[in-house]
Amino acid sequence: MTTKLLPTLAAIAGLSITAASAAQVNYAVPEETAALKPGANLEVVQNNCTACHSVDYIKTQPQGEKFKKDFWQAEVTKMIKVYGAPIEDADVGKIVEYLAATY
Repeated sequence: MTTKLLPTLAAIAGLSITAASAAQVNYAVPEETAALKPGANLEVVQNNCTACHSVDYIKTQPQGEKFKKDFWQAEVTKMIKVYGAPIEDADVGKIVEYLAATY
C-alpha cells in the first residue's frame, strides 16, 4: 500500500512546487465603454454594482421584462447571496428601483 501511495504523494508535491513558482500574470483592464443612465439612486448603483463588474454587464441584462422590478430584485439578491456582494440592506431597494426604472 505504501509503495502505491509514494508516487502519488511525490506527484502532488511536484505540482505544488510548480504552482508556487508560477510567473505572475499582469494584464490591463480595458476602459469602460458604457455609462449608467441618469436617474434617482445612480450613485448607489455606481458604488455597489460597478465595484465588481462593468456597466456593459448591466446593460446586457434582459430588457423589457414584464416584471422588471421582480427581475432586478432577483438579480440583486443573487449578487448578495450567491456571489457575496457586500450590499447594505438599505441600498437593495434603491438599486432595484434604479435598475427597474432605467433598464
